[in-house]
Amino acid sequence: MAAKYNDIDLIKCLQDWYLSNCNDDWEHTYGIFIENIDNPGWSLKVQLEDTNLSGVAFPKIQLERELKSDWIFCEVVNDVFQGFGGPENLGELISLFLSWANENV
Repeated sequence: MAAKYNDIDLIKCLQDWYLSNCNDDWEHTYGIFIENIDNPGWSLKVQLEDTNLSGVAFPKIQLERELKSDWIFCEVVNDVFQGFGGPENLGELISLFLSWANENV
């Protein structure tokens, strides 16, 4: 899961993944949610049910780095990719999700 994207690519690739799963059904029930959290930081949740990632194993990631605000935690629970990270780690969360998604096409 080492692929790197620039900020424009991240948004475009996430949009492409979303669009590839829109089938006049999935998007009415499931989706992608990006929110801020009070640590401070970010939350990225991607509902995987009815996608090609449903049921695919994801290796839990927990990274705590030198800076208190530089951290990542990702896992899949109940068919939802859940990524949490520090205030400057949103791009990394999206990149980790996209790398995993692309490895499991």
